[in-house]
Amino acid sequence: MEKVTLLFGVHMHQPVDNFSECIAEAVAKSYKPFFDVMMRYPEFKFSLHCSGWLLNEIRKKYPELFNVMKLLTQKGSIEWLTAGYYEPVLSAIPSNDRIAQVKKLNRFLKKHFGVRPKGLWLTERVWESTLIPDLVQCGIEYVVVDDYHFLSSGFPAKKLDGYYTTEEGGAKCALFPISKPLRYDLPFSNVEKAIESVLGYRNRDGSAAVFFDDAEKFGLWPNTFEWVYEQGWLEKFVRLVLDEQLIVTQHYKEYMQEHHSLGIAYLNNTSYFEMGEWSLNNEDAKELHALQKYLGQEYMEKKGIAFVKGGIWKNFFVKYPESNYLHKRMLWLSKQSESFSKVQKEALYKLQTNDVFWHGVFGGIYLPNLRDNAYRYLLEIERGFERKEKEFLDIDQDGYEELKVRTDELSLVFSLKEGGTLMEFGSFETLFNWQNTLMRKEESYHFQPELLEETKELESIHDGMVMDELLKKELVFDSIPRYSFIDCFSKKPFVLEHLREGSQEIKRVQSAAECKLQKGNILFFTQGSVFEHANVQIEKRYRVKDKALHLDLQLFSELEDRLYYALEFNLHFAHLSTLTLNGEKIAEGFSQKNCREIALYDDFTNKSVRLQSQQECDVHAYIASSIAKSESGYDKTPQQLTLFCSFSMEQKLDLHISLEICDV
Repeated sequence: MEKVTLLFGVHMHQPVDNFSECIAEAVAKSYKPFFDVMMRYPEFKFSLHCSGWLLNEIRKKYPELFNVMKLLTQKGSIEWLTAGYYEPVLSAIPSNDRIAQVKKLNRFLKKHFGVRPKGLWLTERVWESTLIPDLVQCGIEYVVVDDYHFLSSGFPAKKLDGYYTTEEGGAKCALFPISKPLRYDLPFSNVEKAIESVLGYRNRDGSAAVFFDDAEKFGLWPNTFEWVYEQGWLEKFVRLVLDEQLIVTQHYKEYMQEHHSLGIAYLNNTSYFEMGEWSLNNEDAKELHALQKYLGQEYMEKKGIAFVKGGIWKNFFVKYPESNYLHKRMLWLSKQSESFSKVQKEALYKLQTNDVFWHGVFGGIYLPNLRDNAYRYLLEIERGFERKEKEFLDIDQDGYEELKVRTDELSLVFSLKEGGTLMEFGSFETLFNWQNTLMRKEESYHFQPELLEETKELESIHDGMVMDELLKKELVFDSIPRYSFIDCFSKKPFVLEHLREGSQEIKRVQSAAECKLQKGNILFFTQGSVFEHANVQIEKRYRVKDKALHLDLQLFSELEDRLYYALEFNLHFAHLSTLTLNGEKIAEGFSQKNCREIALYDDFTNKSVRLQSQQECDVHAYIASSIAKSESGYDKTPQQLTLFCSFSMEQKLDLHISLEICDV
């Protein structure tokens, strides 16, 4: 009698230094009840990966749960898989770092569970064959990827019921294709249908049904706790699997020992299909959706899947400049890491955590706290550098140099491409970057809500999300990066409501700046055209002293008409909802005339960020928020304070502005 082997695995991960309440919720709703069920059925064999940081958090703060995991390991229920300790996308970090991170998790698993993992959970299933030699060096014999990796590389679906062998330069490993039908049925379909899906892989003697997915979908995702535990889905599924004579549970390593490879395979550089969609820019994502609709679901599933696909994971660095900047800062730091202390190396590995570098259903780059964490690790590394200097580097590798300035107090980076604007404003004392801002970009889901037909089964995380009409009215998109010291020109006085809506006609001189270093001064010179193609010349002379950045600004316009000039600042604060400007909450917006000083109190760092002008100006400020899709729906997330200091001018204008971090 032919049986099918169920290779059942779950993956546990939380962003490094995530909020403690988020960890507590995940433990209460997902991790603890999951292992409570498994403790009642130790004969059910399954595989497990948990990112190193989360595993250590569970060890320290939830020892009972940690001990249950140890006990199930001792009973032979659990087979452990490894990965990068802090859950990086392995293909996005240097070779020496990926080896160090995998070996770090291997050591943890050996110390606490007495195991040496032979399998690897591939973070976000981002596959590149160049990983293989490094994985082999870490003792890895097999990797779990998606069936989509195989289907998009031309392999037929009916031949994905086992594992394949691949190699790179003679270094080889096995690849297991995770079943998409099983990922969508477990736990979202009723138990009987889930069992049928497993039995659907009973094609031959020794065939396998491969499942490996997020543990969080068992209880933490919307509506799943009631379905999986209160209504007993998981326990019923486990019990029926054990009772079914045609299904055998096994570990991946055991399966490899008993069954031959299905052959050799070479896969595309890819992840799962949805990731390919998310990494596309908005217009291309719309075109992909239109093409899928034109070809039809049947053709896409049978043939089109091998030819129609989105982008690759690294295109997130193209789509989101903020992601690219963080990533390239990380790569630059990694090159210096041979001389790092142990603390600096740990900060580097934490900086490589994947969550902040991309955006999909689960937030990523749109979550300010993740970006704050990343900049904290970055500044923690650089705080240990002895040299304080100014240097020109093409940090983000876009073909234009940036000016990087390190002092005893501050980490500053100026963009030459964007006219001498400030793109990093970090403090070594607070390990906080007030320039951690984000462009609000149009995403394909903003105007293409997903409508569901009624069903008696639980919806997938990708389904059932429709944007509220009130949120649609608040959609505003940015055309340039949200830096500070941006030069803005208008023919009419600046109006808060128009600025907030993006309806005020503003001209910005978007020309690359020339930069010179002169006796402690940083001189930027920019010229370009604004209204009626009249030239504007801008000279910015910065001086950095202690915790302050001083700017002498000279403007000249060929237009004889009166113009209104504004210096635009975009500053990030961790608690924008409680931020005060000159003692007042900003709420829906702030305007003040004839102002010389602006004091922003930051209760997260307990510092005051102060702007001072020798000339009186009109001030307009508002909180800029993004609207992004997450696992719970559509979220409105405050990203930065946008502030305009405006002046009237007739051909010439001389200003002195300072930006300073002050103790409260």
